[in-house]
Amino acid sequence: MKKIITYLFAATLPLSVVAQDVAQKTKREDREPEAATGFHFKKAAIGNKFMVAAANPYAVKAGQAILAKGGSAIDAAIAVQAVLTLVEPQSSGIGGGAFIMHYDKKMDHLTTFDGRETAPSKANSELFLDKNGNVVRWIDAVVGGRSVGVPGVLAALAKAHITKGNLPWSMLFEDAISLAENGFTVSPRLEMLLSKKFNPGVHKTPVTKDYFFPNGQVIKSGSNKKNPELAQFYKKLAKEGVIAFYSGINANKIATTVQNSKVAPGLLTVQDIKQYKAKERKAVCAPYHEYKVCSMGPPSSGGVALLQILRLLEDKNLSQYAVNDVKALHYFTQASRLAFADRDVYMADPDFASIPVNELLSPKYITKRAALITQNDMGKVNAGEPVQNLAYAIDDAYEMPSTSHISIVDAKGNAISMTTSIEMAFGSTLMVNGYLLNNQLTDFALSPKKNGLEVINRVEPNKRPRSSMSPVMVFNKDGSLRLVIGSPGGSRIINYVAQAVIGILDWKLSAQDAINMPRITNRNRYTSLENKTQLASKAADFENLGHTVKIVDLNSGIHAVELINSKLYGAADPRREGMALSE
Repeated sequence: MKKIITYLFAATLPLSVVAQDVAQKTKREDREPEAATGFHFKKAAIGNKFMVAAANPYAVKAGQAILAKGGSAIDAAIAVQAVLTLVEPQSSGIGGGAFIMHYDKKMDHLTTFDGRETAPSKANSELFLDKNGNVVRWIDAVVGGRSVGVPGVLAALAKAHITKGNLPWSMLFEDAISLAENGFTVSPRLEMLLSKKFNPGVHKTPVTKDYFFPNGQVIKSGSNKKNPELAQFYKKLAKEGVIAFYSGINANKIATTVQNSKVAPGLLTVQDIKQYKAKERKAVCAPYHEYKVCSMGPPSSGGVALLQILRLLEDKNLSQYAVNDVKALHYFTQASRLAFADRDVYMADPDFASIPVNELLSPKYITKRAALITQNDMGKVNAGEPVQNLAYAIDDAYEMPSTSHISIVDAKGNAISMTTSIEMAFGSTLMVNGYLLNNQLTDFALSPKKNGLEVINRVEPNKRPRSSMSPVMVFNKDGSLRLVIGSPGGSRIINYVAQAVIGILDWKLSAQDAINMPRITNRNRYTSLENKTQLASKAADFENLGHTVKIVDLNSGIHAVELINSKLYGAADPRREGMALSE
């Protein structure tokens, strides 16, 4: 029988202590993107017209106000993101990137917008290697200017707004400006994450330290926090449009801050920022029972991996098992092993390499891989061969995103599933105009080659790093929209969202009940069971099937909107501070 290990992440150890052993990938992945901050049961919101679910009450109310004024789903998403930048700065912001799915009900059209960050034009595959050719320490990779990519979230939102927006761009920042000027009430979660020193870089960058630790003291839960710099920049952004971000004073400030960082100066230039373009891409979709499940394609690995998991499990008929039955979850972990094995080899920016998306999801390949699943844990598995003579090395990206997810359905039935991130909690910890800059370049493979083979996700100039963000939309057999869902959580996002989708589609749970379910993950290493849940008490059952089990805090942040019989049901994860609101 394999050993069961209990980890209480960050609730007991500061990251500075945990990070001492970060050279080993398995130990890196033991840390969560954000610390656990409690579990608070929530009830679904029910609406008839529109629904918004996101990670903070201020942001949800801003989105609700836009929808009530006749705004579209993308209008509301812009308002939500603007407020999240202020009130949930550890997770996402205009200094980061996003993947946005948009469904146009009238046109019956689904598309996606890629707002992923890009590497500087001067970057190369040795960006995260020291002078001896070795990968730098984790903390040296994450904190400072070297890890900052060109932010893409505003470009993606603006691109979508051109054709999908209803209200004027300038109107969408009003709530965020008011809150930044007059102040917002600091949440317990924000204070807790700062107090735990979850990202030690916060104390190494003076501007950021002064903002979050005025007079040397952490901002307190319940206190009023203003951000006049962000308010001023939002006024300019609202008036001038997205060009205010990608040119002029703001672009110069980003480049100067990155290049002159006291910690790991970076390569980003004004020209890199000016030339950034968000991209519209086709969604990746696959059948699952009578449904069609769609997500984001590359450079996200999340969509393909999630769809692989579902397709690998389809013949297992999970509906025959009870909710979170051990046998069903065993199959889930095995399908996840197979999906993650492929993900670690074949996923990267599709503008820089040929990504075998169709081959990875082909019935022939899925059948061949599904045959590997048995009644006992397979242990670590190798990637398959969806295409002959396509050889890449296994990725070693750090990928610990601090992320947020937004689910919206507007009064016309249009929908947004948007996952947005600055990567690590508090990102690179560099701050410009009142917002934090991302450290997304650590989502690239840090080693450009392994065993003589190139890593497909290696750093290259102007390239987008691989991601695990998995915004999802599910459609009924008649083509109508059934579900909008997604989550933060680093590479565990894939498992979080897949398990919730199974809960809703196979076990017929409500979205809220599926979100409340105890979590399980396996990223082709060990099986993680959520700490302090009934599932954790079943560790021995998994152990008897050959699993190595770790009991951990699994900090998903799923937000969803269900559509059932002309009603909308909004759901928010009890593990974070989000909520859902309708009319």
